[in-house]
Parts: sequence; C-alpha cells; structure tokens
Amino acid sequence: MKSAVETLNPTRVRLTVEVPFEELKDSLDAAYKKINQQVTVKGFRKGKIPARVIDQRFGRGAVLEEAVNDALPKFYTDAVNEAELSVLGQPEVDITELKDGETLNFTAEVDIRPSIEIPDFSGIEVEVDAVEVTDEDVDKAVEELRERFASTAPVERAAEDGDVVTIDLRAKVDGEVLEDGVADGVSYTIGSGELLEGIDDAVTGVEAGGEATFTSELKGGSAAGKEAEVTVKVTQVAKRELPELDDEFAQLASEFDTIEELRADSRKRLENMKQYDQATQAQERVLEKLLELVEVPVPEKLLEDEINTRKHNLEHHQLGQMGLDLAKYLEIQGKSEEEFDAETKEAAVKGIKTQFVLDELVKQEKLNVNQEELTEHLMRRAASSGMSPDQFAQAVVEGGQVPLLVGEVARGKALAVVVEKATVKDTNGEIIDLDDEDEDTTEASAEETPAESAEEKTEG
Repeated sequence: MKSAVETLNPTRVRLTVEVPFEELKDSLDAAYKKINQQVTVKGFRKGKIPARVIDQRFGRGAVLEEAVNDALPKFYTDAVNEAELSVLGQPEVDITELKDGETLNFTAEVDIRPSIEIPDFSGIEVEVDAVEVTDEDVDKAVEELRERFASTAPVERAAEDGDVVTIDLRAKVDGEVLEDGVADGVSYTIGSGELLEGIDDAVTGVEAGGEATFTSELKGGSAAGKEAEVTVKVTQVAKRELPELDDEFAQLASEFDTIEELRADSRKRLENMKQYDQATQAQERVLEKLLELVEVPVPEKLLEDEINTRKHNLEHHQLGQMGLDLAKYLEIQGKSEEEFDAETKEAAVKGIKTQFVLDELVKQEKLNVNQEELTEHLMRRAASSGMSPDQFAQAVVEGGQVPLLVGEVARGKALAVVVEKATVKDTNGEIIDLDDEDEDTTEASAEETPAESAEEKTEG
C-alpha cells in the first residue's frame, strides 16, 4: 500500500491511497465466506459454494463491493498511522479506481487536529477580586443559619408577608381541573417565590378557611406553559419565630458554645469560599490570556457538531427538566435567537480551542495521569452527577468514557502548569499564591471543552 497526504487547510487533509490487489486477498476470502453463509445454490451445501459459482450467480461486482467495504477501514487507518495524523471525525471516502485483479485506489478527506505552537506563557498577568469578608457578610450568614432554625406558631389573623401558610390548590385549564393540578396540605412561605407566580398576592390578607383565585402560567406538568385558573384555599396561617442570637442559639445550631465563636467560624468559612472563588476566577482569566496568545484554527465540522451538541443538551436536558422550551427560555433571558446562536458558537469555539491548547501542553510538558488522580477526579464527577462512585464508574466504563476522564484530568494538570507560572494580583495589588488552593478549580476550568471529546471522533 502507498499513501500520500495533501493539506487542504490547517484543519483538513486529503489522503490518496493505492492498494495492490493482492492486499485485498483476506477481505475477498471473507467476502466469499460471508456470501456463502447468506445464499443457497441448488446442488451445493450451504457454505460450500465455490467462488466461481458465486461469481457466476451473483456477480463478481457484489463480491468486490463486500471485500472493499471490509478492507477500507484498515487501509484508511494504516494510511493515517503512516502519516502520523491526529484525525477528527469520520472521513469522506471516494473510491477513485477499482480494477479487478490489479488495484484499488481511493481518497479520504478528513479533519485533523491543527498544529499548534505554544508560546512562552510565563509573562501572563491577571487581576482577581480581593478576598474581603465584612461584618455585614458575617451578619448575613448567621441570619441565614438563624432562618433555618425558625419555628412556626399558628395565628388567628390574615396572612402576611413572611408567614407560613398551609394551602390546598386546584388548577383549571379551559374550565377543567387538571389531574396533576390538585395539591392539598402544601406548606408555603409567603414571599419565597417557590410556587406559582401571583400566589403571594392571592393569599396575602386571607385568613384560615378563606379562598382566593388567580391566574398563572404553569411551569410544569401536563399543561406546562398554559394559563391556568388557580383556586387556593388557606387552611392555616402560621407566624415564623426566629431564635434569639445568643449563646444558646450557637449551641443549638453548631458545635460552638458562644455566639462569638459561631460568628468567627462563619467568617472563616466565608473566607474559604471567597478564596475558592478567587482561585476559580484566576484560572479562568489565565486560560483566557493563554488562548489569546495562541493561534488555533477550528475545524468547521467539529464546530458544527459541538454547537449542535450544546443546543441539544440545553433543549432536551436542562430546559426539559424545568418544563421550558427554547423559545420560552430566550424570552426569560431577553435574548433573540440570533444572539443565542452567536453566544453558543462563541462558547463552542472557546471549548474546542481550550481542548486543543491544553492537550498540546499535556504533550509538551509530558504530563501523565496516575490512578490516584483519576480516582479522585471520578469521585468528584460522581458527586456532581448525583450518582454513587460505583454507579458512576460503571457508567463510565460501560460507555467507554475512561479516556475522556483521563483527558479531563490531564488538561487540568496542564492548566495548573500555566497558572503556576502566571502572575496573579488582587484588586488591592497583592500577589496571590495559588499553590495551596484546591486543584478541583483548575480541573473545572479545564473541563470547559467539547461535550464529546475529539479523540472519540476518530477513525472508524
């Protein structure tokens, strides 16, 4: 077999392959064997029909077609490996010449990973928000904890903002009560915004035993998106009572003996959270600076596939779970379809460029992923997916996704190399040392890559 490579553009090549006919022998034998098992010829036992009879009865062309279809993937893969190409997606194959007993010639056009030059990135400088925790921040955190320990007591008066009401709901569409539009004994805090739009105004001022009717657009269920007439009956009004902010509350709500110890712990927790946010911000900004330094051509087909994947995931997974369609989502976001398409394309381009650049850095820095790193990453991904580590690991293995996880960890390590060499200052001009920060944030930034790894779209 002989092959040659023609570069069509920085991300696409054409392979020209010439195969001597003798190299088709194994595939021809397999073709005859396969046809032998599929057909019946009088006078011959099944599977024992001579090749010449098959040629006469079914045509040599049918055999050649079967043999070529069987052989092409191997010859294509051999040509790719010989040229040391990193291909993306499926090739467009064209058989240019097939002479029985002489030769098979074909071309294959396919996208490839572009050649990327990583410049010196040690001069990258970024600015991030300073870590500052105010007394007001601590007050808010302690108040939120206090809210969690609030109690309720029934009152004999009209419902007010902040009260907890027990209600029965009936939703009608076109005059008919919906089967899934009935709910009794629902506990609702007025002003929380956790139920239907318009319910706060409807129940405010209503006493136990009273009813109110309002219209609202249903967010889920069988009539999602439709206007419904909702009748709400208040069966109880209760006032929320907050505990006093004293040492007794600290002992109730925490492991601390005094309210001052509780406040000090809240301050420390807030500082840790803001340091994590600061590290995430630093990594995102360092990545953006790195991408600005590198010229990365993006394969058109890969970009098209990535855009379609992002749209599909949004429409059929994220929005579907919220009972929304794309049109309603865009209305809520105040965006036109053109703006949405532009933003999706921009995010897809960034994802592909990020993967290409960080993968190149993995090679350049000779980074490897050990079993411990992979296991830690798997545990984090399992936690974020809501699955147990065993369930997630099984799904990953069965889906052939282990290389994807390895790639995510490796890209996280590559980004960490860049962040370590960058200069990071906060808004106060202080240099930030991120060495002690959790590596999770680095991996999270590095994972903003195509949903379907380019390695998974290779030869086939």
